[in-house]
Amino acid sequence: MAGWVGRQLRGLAVATVAALFMTVIGPVGTDALTLWARAFYWLTLMLSGTMIGLALLETARHYDILGDRPFLQYSAVTLGLSAPQILIVAAANAQAFQRPVTGAAVAAITLPVLVISAAVTCLNYLAERDPRETHAAAAGAAPPRFLDRLPLRLRGGDIWAVQAEDHYLRIHTSRGQDLILMRLSDAIAELEGLEGAQTHRSWWVAREGINSAQRGNGRARLTLKSGIDAPVSRTFARALREAGWF
Repeated sequence: MAGWVGRQLRGLAVATVAALFMTVIGPVGTDALTLWARAFYWLTLMLSGTMIGLALLETARHYDILGDRPFLQYSAVTLGLSAPQILIVAAANAQAFQRPVTGAAVAAITLPVLVISAAVTCLNYLAERDPRETHAAAAGAAPPRFLDRLPLRLRGGDIWAVQAEDHYLRIHTSRGQDLILMRLSDAIAELEGLEGAQTHRSWWVAREGINSAQRGNGRARLTLKSGIDAPVSRTFARALREAGWF
């Protein structure tokens, strides 16, 4: 949930900055409007377009729609965003410029809306990039190999914990959870680069995935951001305490 809220806030921030930029330069005839009318016009269009685009992007990623083909996913989101946005722009123009909504008016705004929709979608894709991968690229290091093993619907989310279940691992992330066939010891080796630690013989927990830590009656427990409790065994408790986890 926290990851979803963060994505929405980043998208709204991008839309606001883009709207302010458009307000200043006054393209496509909006320089004829007063400053406040121009600002209201662009904020309305950018915020509405961003919210529609984010909803489409979230849906595409959640259901793995063309998830292994990002360019096609990007194109599909752009086209899906443009359809309702053309109607919104036509209505906004009718209000701001007193232009009737006609077939010719809709045809005239179709190409500009497609271009701006593509730009907004691109900005949101860039804002959605996994910060771990961005940091690793800036440092000249490859992201943790374990990220390549994530099911498509979980990619781009934050890894909160990895839990061993028989011969499988249950991956807890900000996008939900899923199972993969792998040993915990191998996963821990491939998670190198992420701040985390083994807390139990069957659990590895990411530092950023912890919502709260509790100690009592000689036992410790970590609560993930999803609300799930991750156990801490005595074997690992001392090292975690010395590292400041409690």
